[in-house]
Amino acid sequence: MQVISASRPEWIVPFTGLQPGQFRKLVRVVAQRGGDRIADGRPGRPWALPLADRVLLVATSWRTNLTMRQIGPLFGVSHSAAHRVIDTLGPLLALAPVRRRRLDQVTIIDGTLVPTRDHRLAAPSKNYRYSTNLQVAIDADTRLIVATGDPQPGNRNDCTVYRDSASPTSLQDAR
Repeated sequence: MQVISASRPEWIVPFTGLQPGQFRKLVRVVAQRGGDRIADGRPGRPWALPLADRVLLVATSWRTNLTMRQIGPLFGVSHSAAHRVIDTLGPLLALAPVRRRRLDQVTIIDGTLVPTRDHRLAAPSKNYRYSTNLQVAIDADTRLIVATGDPQPGNRNDCTVYRDSASPTSLQDAR
């Protein structure tokens, strides 16, 4: 028995965060990218769920972080079928990379400590864990990652890591 379906618009907003019109546009984009094909392209059994329900399944999985064993019964499919749907449609939902950035685009740059067990590059940082300091630049409007710098030892200051890493060059190249 299927509990959640895209045919009932009241399920779209809470499980995807999209308005029904936005969701329909997303389904059209996935269909244009080949979402109706069978997973491996060979002839075989058709999907148990229509395309809109499969897109809803992927969006629900990403938004709620439910396991396959939890999300499968919500859509009336097995956990392995839910996994195949996510593996097949997930790449079709990915955003296309931006080719050019505007010159007046505001970029936010910040360093983050990434814990690691690799002691060749890592160093004990302020939290007494071995970590690396990684600079990440995001677009202030879309919050999408524009560039990342080279990892540096975690005990270095963000300003020093930014200056020593490839972040300034990456941002210039991304224009």
